[in-house]
Amino acid sequence: MSIARNSTRIIKTQFRTTTTTIFARPVTVLNHKRTFTHTPFKMTGSVSDVSPQDDPSVTKQYDSTTPADKQISDFFSIADGLKTCLLTTQRKGLGPVSRSMAVAKRDGPDFFFLTNKNSRKFEDLSADKTIQLTFQDSSSQNWASVTGKAVTTSNDDPRIKELINPFASAWFGDLGDGVHNGKAEDPRVSLIEVKAEYITYWQSTSSSLGFLKEIAEAALTGRVASTGVTRELKTAEIEQARKQK
Repeated sequence: MSIARNSTRIIKTQFRTTTTTIFARPVTVLNHKRTFTHTPFKMTGSVSDVSPQDDPSVTKQYDSTTPADKQISDFFSIADGLKTCLLTTQRKGLGPVSRSMAVAKRDGPDFFFLTNKNSRKFEDLSADKTIQLTFQDSSSQNWASVTGKAVTTSNDDPRIKELINPFASAWFGDLGDGVHNGKAEDPRVSLIEVKAEYITYWQSTSSSLGFLKEIAEAALTGRVASTGVTRELKTAEIEQARKQK
């Protein structure tokens, strides 16, 4: 049945006949008078103060109030919880090229990787030292991105002996010639150190159920979903991170 706004209809019940005005105030039903008022409510994630030129998701989740030492330690926790990341180099004439790499060691905001010197990533790095590391936790949705410059070393770097292990050796194989055996002295084994220059990451503040609930509510209300915090570590914070470790 179609009812026009503020129209009047007759409701017949077993008690008495009552006149009710639809969508108007006051409303009288069975002689119980209730007055309904509308109070504007600004929900978390409201976009009323976001410019069309802004990214609402970043604007509403950007964290500029948490102390730097806490932001740094949270980044360390995310990175340490993930043993692999995508290591992206810039290939001449092509662009970004990524591959999954196991982290050999984190040293503050900087990262070490054991790798084969014959891989094409070294060709990439000879032309452009820029590297991006991308970490992603599929369970919590936490992610981190590290942009930095690569420092490559030869096989005589003593840190290789500290970092090599059977799991790393498994990726080199033993060629049976007594030299290329996947151990620290194998001339193929090289080290890439990524010196961070810029870090950004997102950390969830919701449970799995809360995450879904937040997304659903945002979709229904038109507000921006706010399920975590986005943070940046720039030059000053990265230098602090090297001391904080």
